[in-house]
Amino acid sequence: MNSSHRDGAERPATARLRPVSPLTPEIDEILAGSIRSVNGDPLNLFGTMAHHPKMLKRFLAFGGFFLNRGVLPAREREIVILRVGWNTGSVYEFGQHTVIGRDCGVTDTEIRALAGEAGGHEWSDRDRGLIAMTDEICANDCVSEPTWQELRAGWSDAELCELVLLVGVYRMVAGFLNTMGVELDPNTPSWPD
Repeated sequence: MNSSHRDGAERPATARLRPVSPLTPEIDEILAGSIRSVNGDPLNLFGTMAHHPKMLKRFLAFGGFFLNRGVLPAREREIVILRVGWNTGSVYEFGQHTVIGRDCGVTDTEIRALAGEAGGHEWSDRDRGLIAMTDEICANDCVSEPTWQELRAGWSDAELCELVLLVGVYRMVAGFLNTMGVELDPNTPSWPD
């Protein structure tokens, strides 16, 4: 049985590819130091990617850059990722980044607003620009000129490069999560009410 996203697109209701278990020594070494679920297991995302250890290793380095080594402020990064999660219908991505976002200062009210018509919330101009950018890239693979000019006024060249790639990377992750039917990890929230 499939479930549907808000846009009517079907999503698998169960995992199409289960996380690797038990972990091989190679995979265990690759996942050393990675984020774990509350029960200590690798996140289901990483466990599923572990079917291709070389890809997993490189993904962790690349994806880890955006979470740990980028130039963007953490709160703003999480606003973008949450909005990508909503736009792509990735409940896993939205749930994981609800937890991370809260730790970075995104409020529950903001999280609820990002899961719907974000215009109903009183965002700062800076946040509104991020949301518009994310929505435009998710819809058209390009940021409009008015939104670009708004972003240009408040972000450095390096930050702009990272913002655009952040949307793209998390759209890619969402496509993997949705297609594989990766299930939520224990204690990870779903969509807000």
